[in-house]
Amino acid sequence: MMKQTGLVLEGGGMRGVYTAGVLEFFMEQDLFFPYIIGVSAGACQAASYLSRQKGRNRQVNIGFIKDPRYISWRNYWKRREFFGMDFVFEEIPTKHVPFDFDTFLNRKERFVIGTTDCLTGEPVYYDDYERDVLKVIRASSSLPFLAPIVDYKGRKLLDGGISDPIPVKKAQKDGMSKNVVVLTRNVGYQKKKSNMLWVARRSYRDYSGLVQALENRYRVYNETISYLEEQEQKGTLFIIRPQQPLDVGRMERNPVKLEALYQQGYEEAKMQYGRLTKWLS
Repeated sequence: MMKQTGLVLEGGGMRGVYTAGVLEFFMEQDLFFPYIIGVSAGACQAASYLSRQKGRNRQVNIGFIKDPRYISWRNYWKRREFFGMDFVFEEIPTKHVPFDFDTFLNRKERFVIGTTDCLTGEPVYYDDYERDVLKVIRASSSLPFLAPIVDYKGRKLLDGGISDPIPVKKAQKDGMSKNVVVLTRNVGYQKKKSNMLWVARRSYRDYSGLVQALENRYRVYNETISYLEEQEQKGTLFIIRPQQPLDVGRMERNPVKLEALYQQGYEEAKMQYGRLTKWLS
């Protein structure tokens, strides 16, 4: 039934707590897909889902939100990163809320992480990272202007959402004929062309591929949304996206709003579960 069914997870910074709520419900139902692909926040949420750690995403994403080491302007002025990347990807998973590497590494599911190559501007996907998984997710989550470029296996990498924001075509290319897609934007959302391109040209003058990808980002995103909606009409996709209007931004630091969005993800997944299981069968 599930053999060629994938789970595709969009990013979106702190809006990713919606996805965390959805995946928490899936874990409770023991619903796991043979293939999972995510970028940025989507990849972050997928890791705890695949390590079968119930409640971990909530604990990390909401529990630390008031800690300036997690997200703050202080981080930005000190290190040119809004999220404290060492704190998030090294200290939290090893000291505060340990990541279960053993369960993660013994999983049966294939987990693909999307990143963007800064030199070419093209997406690069990883699924052969073993214990480097958090480093690859860090690369996938490193937002331009707000985090440093990550060096990994000879490549310079940034946020996977730049070049392939919702990697459904990669899932299809990898043989997934049906896909469940979790989005972090309401229906009808269209990305606008960035007015920060002059900053990109100046900040990333050595990375013309990245600048090109940032220029095309809005177009790629909007075309992907159109494609998803066509595929949904054909019955090859099942889309879960926020039904209530969003009240949370990419850099949201209000724990009350984040908790509400997490619960919204959980409840909306629960509400659609009957339709989803019917679609899966």
